[in-house]
Amino acid sequence: MTTVTFHSAHSRLDGFMVEGHSGYAEEGSDIVCAAVSAAVGLTECTINEVMGIGAQVKAREKDARISLKLPPALNDAGDDLCQTVMTGMLVYLQAMAEEYPDNLTVLLDDDDDKG
Repeated sequence: MTTVTFHSAHSRLDGFMVEGHSGYAEEGSDIVCAAVSAAVGLTECTINEVMGIGAQVKAREKDARISLKLPPALNDAGDDLCQTVMTGMLVYLQAMAEEYPDNLTVLLDDDDDKG
């Protein structure tokens, strides 16, 4: 099972973590893993390479884990664009999780709800 956890604070998505293998099919044939990997790659590339935001990315292949954390201080235009890209990834992965509930879970960890 792949779990994608989006982190939110102050009504703002500020990062995500992807963990685990989907288990849908063997490596090289797993369409769920490929779709999640493509969404993560497109999001990271858009934020860091196209927009030049400099989000922190950590990957551990042996644990099948990758995370992205946006910098805390972005200008309004940069933050708006990052929110659009991250929300697009969230909505896409939520739709996938509905189609493949045994292979993908999407969570929202809202720091505003923590006391």
